[in-house]
Amino acid sequence: MKTNRRSFLGGASAAAIVSSSSVSYAQKKYSDGASDTEIKIGHTNPYSGPASAYGVIGKTIQAYWKSVNEAGGINGRKVNFITLDDGYTPSKTVECIRQLVEQDKVLCTFNTLGTPTNTAIHKYMNQKKVPQLYVATGASKWGNPKEFPWTMGFQPDYHTEAVIYAKHILANVKDPKIAVLMQNDDYGKDYWEGMKDGLGKDIDKVVKHVTYEVTDPTVESQVIQLKDSGANVFFNVSTPKFAAQSMRKAAEIGWRPAQYLNNVSASVASAMKPAGFENVQDVLTAAYLMDPTDHQWDDNADMKAWRDWMTKHNSGASLSDANNVFAYAVSTLMHETLRKCGDELTRENLMKQAANFQRFRLPMVLPGITVSTGPTDFYPIQAVQLQRFKGETWELFGEVMHAESS
Repeated sequence: MKTNRRSFLGGASAAAIVSSSSVSYAQKKYSDGASDTEIKIGHTNPYSGPASAYGVIGKTIQAYWKSVNEAGGINGRKVNFITLDDGYTPSKTVECIRQLVEQDKVLCTFNTLGTPTNTAIHKYMNQKKVPQLYVATGASKWGNPKEFPWTMGFQPDYHTEAVIYAKHILANVKDPKIAVLMQNDDYGKDYWEGMKDGLGKDIDKVVKHVTYEVTDPTVESQVIQLKDSGANVFFNVSTPKFAAQSMRKAAEIGWRPAQYLNNVSASVASAMKPAGFENVQDVLTAAYLMDPTDHQWDDNADMKAWRDWMTKHNSGASLSDANNVFAYAVSTLMHETLRKCGDELTRENLMKQAANFQRFRLPMVLPGITVSTGPTDFYPIQAVQLQRFKGETWELFGEVMHAESS
């Protein structure tokens, strides 16, 4: 486990909040991609291919920046958001990013999606000294400012999430026999390492571990193998398409284990509903954002504001897809980071401001969870709360757990 995480216990002082959000409007300074009138941001997303369920994230981010521009931009500058389809294919991501950096000359990239795809551009972005900000992947490698000072994550890391599941399994499942389905890449491996670390001396509780390739048409044969192992716990590390397939197949063949689903596939619209609500009852996952289908948030100010924004600026998108909440929240953080840069829109200052949040309250994040970063802390959000699927929505339970709590 890493040592540069902090828990967010206690409140920020008024002075700290003021100092973290103050903006300096000194002499104007610019890097490529910024000017008196424009801020150019690059982005890649799988609008096609096996992970295309995440395409809604890119579309909602586009809608977000369009709404910002309609409201006057950021410190008087319009955001030129350039998003390209990489199909969740690392080689294609490399092509797209080279175009964005070398031809379009963007100030930074933002929320590029996928662990294998971001891994393919990780060294390049740091060699070019171009900010790779708030990547849409929870791999733990994105919080390593010593070796990769130009890359920062956003969401809770997969390793910590898996440790929490492991601890919960050991505490709540009698004589657990764990079966693991894992995407065979860095994304899957990060969760797997977390599960192993969380189980510790009880690693022998894992009775079956199978993988799938992102290019596979289905994971049905893998699920049959998992059932045949005699497992009574299913740790499901898969993207929405395969998550829906695997949960539906488990029900079809009469396998009823305790199920733990990775957070990145917890969307009701893109995973739970396609799997069949009757097949996903009591599935557990970790959350850090409000789920739009959870009625406890109906009167919440953040949820009302998000719904109003969606109706006005993103009306074609699903109000039950948690990916749209994710896109809105991470875009709000990027918006605030750029705002804090003032007239010094250099790549160096952009990273400096990204690494200078103290208990920042981000819209749509669960109560008790805030954003904190520092020069040696590139993990903006490091807390989650467990939730269980009931009926047609998620129900939160237990306390907010910080990284150290795992």
